Amino acid sequence: MTVAAHRAASYTGEVWPGRAYPLGATYDGVGTNFALFSEVAERVELCLFDADGAEARIALPEVDGFVWHGFVPAIEPGQRYGYRIHGPYQPRSGHRCNPNKLLLDPYSKAIAGIFEWNQALFGYTFGDPESRNDDDSAPYMPKSVVINPYFDWGNDRPPKRPYADTVIYEAHVKGLTQTHPDVPEQLRGTYAAVAHPAIIEHLKDIGITAIELMPIHHFANDSILVDRGLTNYWGYNTISFFAPDPKYSSNASPGGPVQEFKAMVRALHEADIEVILDVVYNHTAEGNHMGPTLSMRGIDNTAYYRLVDEDMRYYLDHTGTGNSLNVGHPHSLQLIMDSLRYWVTEMHVDGFRFDLAATLAREFYEVDRLATFFELVQQDPTVSQVKLIAEPWDVGPGGYQVGNFPPNWTEWNGKFRDTVRDFWRGEPATLDEFAYRLSGSSDLYEHTARRPVASINFVTAHDGFTLRDLVSYNDKHNEANGEDNNDGEGHNRSWNCGAEGPTEDPEINDLRARQQRNFIATLLLSQGVPMISHGDELGRTQHGNNNGYCQDNSLTWVSWTDADAGLLKFTREVAALRANHPVFRRRRFFSGKPVGRRGAGGLPDIAWFAADGSEMAEEDWGASFAKSVAVFLNGDGIPDLDVRGQRVVDDSFILCFNAHHEPIEFRLPPADFGAAWRTVVDTGTKRAPDELRAQAAFAVDARSAVVLQAVAETRSAGPQ
Repeated sequence: MTVAAHRAASYTGEVWPGRAYPLGATYDGVGTNFALFSEVAERVELCLFDADGAEARIALPEVDGFVWHGFVPAIEPGQRYGYRIHGPYQPRSGHRCNPNKLLLDPYSKAIAGIFEWNQALFGYTFGDPESRNDDDSAPYMPKSVVINPYFDWGNDRPPKRPYADTVIYEAHVKGLTQTHPDVPEQLRGTYAAVAHPAIIEHLKDIGITAIELMPIHHFANDSILVDRGLTNYWGYNTISFFAPDPKYSSNASPGGPVQEFKAMVRALHEADIEVILDVVYNHTAEGNHMGPTLSMRGIDNTAYYRLVDEDMRYYLDHTGTGNSLNVGHPHSLQLIMDSLRYWVTEMHVDGFRFDLAATLAREFYEVDRLATFFELVQQDPTVSQVKLIAEPWDVGPGGYQVGNFPPNWTEWNGKFRDTVRDFWRGEPATLDEFAYRLSGSSDLYEHTARRPVASINFVTAHDGFTLRDLVSYNDKHNEANGEDNNDGEGHNRSWNCGAEGPTEDPEINDLRARQQRNFIATLLLSQGVPMISHGDELGRTQHGNNNGYCQDNSLTWVSWTDADAGLLKFTREVAALRANHPVFRRRRFFSGKPVGRRGAGGLPDIAWFAADGSEMAEEDWGASFAKSVAVFLNGDGIPDLDVRGQRVVDDSFILCFNAHHEPIEFRLPPADFGAAWRTVVDTGTKRAPDELRAQAAFAVDARSAVVLQAVAETRSAGPQ
């Protein structure tokens, strides 16, 4: 007799047939309907747990279309449960059913407890992956929880802000809030902390319109990290696509995280800030064939995971994490789509950033941009209407797919990140590509009828150096991760400005400050949708660690008391400039042709100039030594309409960029482009003159940018 059989008691209460839809546990005020998909199961047992951990088992009485279901009267919110699946254990055929393993419901809306890493969680005995381990895993498993779906949303309405007017802030729930002095200590690190007025005020202050939260789906802390005294801080190890992780909740009740998350969304919406979730549908925490049996592996392994055809003991891995979800199977696709709809309709989120999204495009081995998943999203009346952001790569063959996602998708533009980093660190022959990135990356998106907003522009993100570290380190310093500094990206396109790490040299520190301002200005004034990584505006450092995935401590938390006040002020001012001037957030690509109210006799919507004031020639772009350029943005040449249907008109601007190590003299273009200009942004130490006339010469400091605004009364100057 197994341990599981010894502890379990048969349920003696009523069980009704119930319904096959919706999947998961659904409370209706009378009782709870349970429904679980498994094509391979021969019998499915619902396991109910009381507060002391005692277990009662119910054989689900009905199965329709491979969905096992039953309705249990009087089961109320807060009830802990799981499943045991009776079926084949044949790893060579891909089947790993074992009723001695308690399994989480893939549709769990809440999960209580933690994974206690024990041999019992694994389907085999350590040292012998061909064996079968029948130890009962229930004592070491968290439990799924029946939730109360009711919540008072009040007058909550999604902001539905257009992409062109969006500024995204990528943040970690705990990392953003754990040390904020104005957030009550008992709330720090939680959903409630993100909703705290002090955090919301900061977001509003720097012009943020959408917060993109790193994974909050319930995830597992990897056993290998736990053994090293570390933790999966980032959370890219999902085990439930519906349940908000209780690690970020100040409400300890079983359904508390759901209520607290909803309250956070409501508060952010009241402040006109959208909520975007970083979601991990490409793999799960069950890992490869050596991983634990926690949920889908034991329910229907062949349906939920992509396996190697020649030997189905093994998993196809396009993610670098051990497994890949089988998006070619209808029930796996249903799981993802049901999850997305749930977060939009029940949790009121405004969009999703899809981790390693290229994996979702793989129906067989190749990346197919017209894969079934994208067709389903396109046709879904709910999911298709929210913000959809792809991380357009994975680690499989042909996985780098920047520019190749469907028209209703936006993408993290990795080429923007790489080009902008290279330009400002002085790499040769980057000027032409820098111009593409600054003007919206038409080379990547225009051919698919997309617009500049398809590009989510970023210089830094959670993965890699912080902005301050980007200008302070040439090399990664990940020793604290316990992997002999072998983890993390080795090619960072960073530059330490002359010294590795902290220094007392005032010239180096001045240069680092300029470089941070250069990156912020370039990011916020480029066409497309800017994304700021949390704390970059405050000068956050990870002391050279570019892979803080396992560091849940002060190394990765935002330090509010050490904030760089000057950089914060600069970020605030440039964000306001972007918000106030639609010429920096156009909805259509530039044409380079005469536009505006004077038609063919007018000025082009964009023009590029060399430092001497002459228009850039073809040979100027390819010169390896070229590190400076000026761009004219015509405020009278915006082809957009406002909400009243009126053509948008703005002031014109000239942006001057000098990535050279010495000051460069720039000369303004002729009066046709504007008779008088004033300096509104200068990232340099030696500020440009406040006012300038047409064709005036002025110095742009070494490695600096200057933004000039046409004086209002001369904005429309030009040939008549």
